[in-house]
Amino acid sequence: MFVWAWAGPAFLAAGALLVLAGLPKVLDPGDLVRALRSVGARVPPFVVRGFAAAEVVAGAAALVLPGRWSALAVALLHAGFTGFVLLALAKGGVLASCGCFGRADTPPTRSHALVTGLLALAALAVAVAPPAAPWWSAGIGGLAVTVVLAVLVGFLAWQVIAVLPTTTAAAIRSTRKA
Repeated sequence: MFVWAWAGPAFLAAGALLVLAGLPKVLDPGDLVRALRSVGARVPPFVVRGFAAAEVVAGAAALVLPGRWSALAVALLHAGFTGFVLLALAKGGVLASCGCFGRADTPPTRSHALVTGLLALAALAVAVAPPAAPWWSAGIGGLAVTVVLAVLVGFLAWQVIAVLPTTTAAAIRSTRKA
């Protein structure tokens, strides 16, 4: 129960972010295809779309069936995203959005890698010590606290990943030219 108290809300936020980030890529994989090409990976759109669908399924499973396997899937996905962001930073790739949260210009940042890395660690902690009962069975007080914290963590993670990069001087200059 101790692990769930601190890692559970972040795990739920990580799952919700997978659903929210995966859906746009299922519908239009083009941005992620371009992001992958920017680091030298040639992946056809149907593979990206399939990966995005798996992302949505893993995120939904984390919310509906929180346990060892869904947490492990969430941890692996967020660890993979962390690796991709670090690779993109190292290679100078992904100058625009990968399509995860819409079409805003969201280049990779160290803070993005930090957030996805922390979400991966929280999910890994839940995989190691999964909850004995579903998160929604904690009683009204526990449920309310879990939901509020998960929403807060998810919102803050989204702000760091998708909004903060658009506030840099370079991003502001690029919007003036358009």
